[in-house]
Amino acid sequence: MLKEALKEIGRGCAEIIDMERIEKLVKAYYDEGKNYTVKCGFDPTAPDLHLGHTVLLQKLATFQKYGARIQFLIGSFTATIGDPTGKSATRKVLTTDDIKKNISSYTTQAFKILDESKTDIVYNHEWLDLLGTAGILQLSSTLTVARMLERDDFSKRYASNTPIAVSEFMYPLLQGYDSVHLKSDIEIGGTDQKFNLLMGRQLQKIYDVKKQQAVLMMPILEGLDGVQKMSKSLGNYIGVSDEPNDMFGKVLSISDDLMWRYFELLSTKSLDEIEALKKGVADGSLHPKKVKEDLALEITARFHSKELADGAKAEFEKVHAKSQIPTDIAEFECEGEVWIAKALVDCNIEPSTSQARRDIKQGAVKINQEKISDMQLQLGVGEYILQVGKRKFAKLKVC
Repeated sequence: MLKEALKEIGRGCAEIIDMERIEKLVKAYYDEGKNYTVKCGFDPTAPDLHLGHTVLLQKLATFQKYGARIQFLIGSFTATIGDPTGKSATRKVLTTDDIKKNISSYTTQAFKILDESKTDIVYNHEWLDLLGTAGILQLSSTLTVARMLERDDFSKRYASNTPIAVSEFMYPLLQGYDSVHLKSDIEIGGTDQKFNLLMGRQLQKIYDVKKQQAVLMMPILEGLDGVQKMSKSLGNYIGVSDEPNDMFGKVLSISDDLMWRYFELLSTKSLDEIEALKKGVADGSLHPKKVKEDLALEITARFHSKELADGAKAEFEKVHAKSQIPTDIAEFECEGEVWIAKALVDCNIEPSTSQARRDIKQGAVKINQEKISDMQLQLGVGEYILQVGKRKFAKLKVC
């Protein structure tokens, strides 16, 4: 059991610091029933999570299986500073109202993966507000400016004469102090957080906590393009709050190679089960599309339900495999003749008339399931099924 637990804990990790400590903690759970704590911080910078964020949640859920209580840390104080990690400029800070709104959304979405009974939601303003001027000065004295400039993003900004606010230097110190206050046994985060994660180890030693947390880092999940990290700003993301049909279709759109990456980081299937699937695809006994469908069903069911996931699969097959029109599409009306590009924008299936023209030119636009090429087409009185690509549909009635 211990060997299997450690194998699953290490699954997909980019780097682990002090694996020996993790092994001792898990062994104590099996031998003595003794729980341990795993901390993971989330700055509520936006109301919605995407699958890239859930890589950490999946790892936390794994730890819960093997005796951990999760310290789900909301950066209610640090979000007012802004984490500079990976940023080329000072990040805009959030208002209190923004933070409250985003916290509510985060926790609702997180408990679709985590066991709420084994999770402690903690807010770092509760202890960081109490540090006071003396406490902040004492904390800031634990690190030199030279050491802080070893951090890659700070060194690049310093070299390019890009402004760095003094408050940004405080962020890793405050994140590290969270581990001092919580006496965390383990902290997990993305590879881009290494400097901040190690700060927790360092400060636990300086503040004589009698322990130093182990650190586990997860890789950054690639988006639908398979190249850049999953990001809303890049448009290559799968949102946790996406509709079932969209979520299922997006997972199916990833490449066969990227599919295995998603299995490793997002699926609850064991490593042995995933290896069996790989062998099946390699020897031809399993079709990669069928394997990918199973992954899409698993992910969609996790955030919605099995029934809705099955419905999304059936709808996808109806629309894509059989080239039929979706059962439920939005309906719009307009008076008088309308230009096709404007109609596509008004029906919310194109962001702009210029994008509509580009898609028409590329053959991605259909009317009543027939491709069109006339960018100046005017739609007269009648009813039309408008389509862009494989997933965007609308019904338009011109009166």
